[in-house]
Amino acid sequence: MSLWSDRVLPFLIEKAGRSHAILEARQRWVPRAHGAVLEVGVGSGLNLAFYDPTRVTHVVALDPSAPLLARAAPRAADAHVAVELVRGDAEALPYADASFDSIVMTYTLCSIDDPLRALAEIRRVLRPNGELFFVEHGISHVERTGRWQRRLTPYWKRIAGGCHLDRDTGALLAQAGFTTDDLTAAPVEGARLLSFTYQGSAHVAGKTGAR
Repeated sequence: MSLWSDRVLPFLIEKAGRSHAILEARQRWVPRAHGAVLEVGVGSGLNLAFYDPTRVTHVVALDPSAPLLARAAPRAADAHVAVELVRGDAEALPYADASFDSIVMTYTLCSIDDPLRALAEIRRVLRPNGELFFVEHGISHVERTGRWQRRLTPYWKRIAGGCHLDRDTGALLAQAGFTTDDLTAAPVEGARLLSFTYQGSAHVAGKTGAR
């Protein structure tokens, strides 16, 4: 599986991440990040070109995959903001409490082993009045499609780097203590089983968003 996980899968992930619909979502949300930013699951770095240097002081870009970080390195060098690439896991972020003003997460939560633990870590390192910006795919609100996603997930995750098709991003955020702002959830034409997309921003429940 090393050839698949080290070479083939990173190539396929990057190819999928460059689709028109996904790039459009990245362009909508990534420029809203501000201050000190942590990107959880930077992958091959497709978000790095969209950070606004007038709003962002620096970006810490974290991912568990060395092959994907290697693909991200040229994009980090070309970014308009300072970027530090870090190999690490979302479930155990190596940062102090309240370290970041913004956290960005795109197509990441689906493949984390323990999404609630990761969201608890994200909440921990987010500063008061900080914001989480997210674009994720997950379970469809259409019952029939959702059933198929649940059936396919045990097989899909074996070949797709642990990716789950059946996670409810909105419910996970709420369970982790976040309040979502401007949350939308809709299918992507042509890929309804694989790409029911959740996107929006969130802040820690009981606290006001920064912007």
